[in-house]
Formats: sequence, structure tokens, C-alpha cells
Amino acid sequence: MHTVKIQKIMSDFGYRTGLTTSLHPPKRYLWTDSFAVCNFLELFIQTGQDRYKEEAFALVDQVHAVLGKHRDDDSRKGWLSGLGEEEGKLHPTVGGLRIGKRCNERKPGEPHDDRLEWDQDGQYYHYLTKWMHALNRVAVVSGNLQYNRWALELAKSAHSGFTYTSPNSQTKRMYWKMSIDLSRPLVQSMGQHDSLDGLLSYLQLMSTAVDDLKTSSELNLDMEISEAMIMCEDMNWLTDDSLGIGGLLTDAFKLTQLIAYSNFQMTHMLSTLLHFAKRGLDAFALENVLHYPAEYRLAFRELGLSIGLQTITKMMLMIKDHLDDFPQQQSLILQLKEFSSHLPLQEKIENFWQTVANQKSKTWSEHIDINSVMLATSLGPSGYLLLSH
Repeated sequence: MHTVKIQKIMSDFGYRTGLTTSLHPPKRYLWTDSFAVCNFLELFIQTGQDRYKEEAFALVDQVHAVLGKHRDDDSRKGWLSGLGEEEGKLHPTVGGLRIGKRCNERKPGEPHDDRLEWDQDGQYYHYLTKWMHALNRVAVVSGNLQYNRWALELAKSAHSGFTYTSPNSQTKRMYWKMSIDLSRPLVQSMGQHDSLDGLLSYLQLMSTAVDDLKTSSELNLDMEISEAMIMCEDMNWLTDDSLGIGGLLTDAFKLTQLIAYSNFQMTHMLSTLLHFAKRGLDAFALENVLHYPAEYRLAFRELGLSIGLQTITKMMLMIKDHLDDFPQQQSLILQLKEFSSHLPLQEKIENFWQTVANQKSKTWSEHIDINSVMLATSLGPSGYLLLSH
């Protein structure tokens, strides 16, 4: 257990980003905050101290109040959805959520600049799915299913805003980045794993909604699930990027849990995800990136892989414990065993980025919030990885 280390990381994060002090203005960033919510839940589960659950609640509220509204340097004010103040508080996610980038979004008519775009605000679909996951985890851990309803409202808005029908192929596609108000694409290409993240997030939310009598029929995601399933058909998930591989593995574990707990017949997709994750991990290992000095590495990307690698043993145990749900049990176990030579990478990554000298590098300090929060997730991943309490 690394409880004390996680407590210190999350305490520093809360203070530094204005969550637990009024001395600093709120500094919210949707990806980082999604992991942070799950870390606070993990601390609550580990320690039983209600203050960590309350910090998860407070972070959700602050994210909605900041990223669910227009920027201070924007002429537009109020909720992204256009709802009035009180109605917006009841439905804070129906307009989506901003990324939280440093600069305002590119204005209509302004030329696209790849370099500038990374620092400009807007909405990312894969960040929104991370927030759906965080809201779902709060709902499950706290028992307050309002958080899952907010996640369902976000899923509806995100799917509607990001998907479109290609005029050439008449197939459904997704934009990578949308404007703050979801009215226009800022980056038209499709994220490699976005449709997969969407499909699994929708299934996750609907699995929780089954037990919620207050979830209205308007929040049913059957159409979104069907369209995401079609977008996932024949996709090549292969990547040699550490964060991407980690994401594939965490998606595979999410799918394993959905098969085991919610009886989804999707073992073929699980096998496919493991196949691509293994090929990507083989390629990543050959690049020898983990021997580079800290100045040439990005901690949060590697820590994404560290988190993902911790799912291998968990998947193996879950499949063995739910034999009836996995008709391809033996072949799946064999696939998972093929990862064994790569498992030491997880500890290697964690140890490297816990070293004080490496945390003095610019690549750590310039991204300290996302780096430290994902290190905490790697040290205590259950709050993020598990779909049940």
C-alpha cells in the first residue's frame, strides 16, 4: 500500500490547484481532474475517511462550475449549455465541458495552426469520456446515482456534438476536437481510440443506470451504443505510444468487468484489444524509451502504461473467477500470459518517476499536476480501474 504517498500527492494537488484553499484561483483541467476524482475515491476506500469522499464531491462541483461554463476571457458568459444559472446547476454537463487549456479557442475564420492548437481551449471527446468514468465512479462509490445521470447527459451531448455522417462513405465518424460550444470542429481528424472509449463508457453508464429508477428514458444510450459499435468495427487499435497502450489495457479491463458483471457477449472484442495491446507493447519495448533521461520523457504518458499494466493480473483472476461468462477462457488466459515479460516495466516506470532527481526535470515540473496525479493513480489504481465498489 502506498496510502501515505498518495495522500501527500493529492493534498499538494488540491492546494496547488485551488481545490482546498482560497489562496489560489481554481485551476481546472479535465483529464487531470478525472484521475484526481478517482484518486480521492481510492483514498476514501483505503482509509474510510469521509473527507476524501467530500474532496471528490468538491472537485466534481468545481470542475462543473469552471469547465462547464464559458471562460473569463470570453464575451460569452454562463453555462456552455445556455441554461440559466439555477437550471444549469441541475444539469451542469449537458453543454459538455471545456478542456481547460491556457488560451482561448481559435476563432471562426482563423487559420488552423497545429502548434497553437495544443494550447487552445475547446472540447476533447476522449477527455469527456474520462469525466463520464469519474462521475460513474463517484455514483457507484457514494451510492448517489445523480452523478451517473450527469454522466449520461454528458454522453448524450458529447455523442451528438462530436459525431457526424461522412458525406463520402455515409459512415459515422467523430471529430477529434470541437469548439467550446460544440458548434464547429476545431480538429477534423478522428481519434484512434475515441469510438472504443465511447462504446465502453456508454455500456458502463447504462450498466449502472439499470439500478436507478430516476434515470429517464430520454437518457437511454441504445442509439449511441449502436453507432459507437459500428464505428469500432474493423478498427486498427495498434499504437506504440505508452499512454495509448495503457489506455487499451484499461479499456480491456473495463470490458472484462462488463462481461463478468453485466453479461455482455463481447469476448471477441476483448481478445482483439489484447492482441493490439501486446503488439504495441512489443514495439514500445524495442524503442528502449525507458532508458532515456527524464528530460526526454513525459511522465504522464508512461504512467498511463504503468496503470494499464496493472490490469493484466486483474483480468486473469477475473476471467478465472467467471468461467461461465468467458467461453474463450483458455485462449484469453494464454493471451494475458504473453504479457508476462513486460510486467516489470510497471515498477520500473513508477520507481523512475518517484525519484527526486527525476522530478526536478522540466518535463516533470512543467506538467506537475497531470504527472503527479497519474503517479498517484499508478500507486493506488483501484479507485480508477474498478467499476464496482
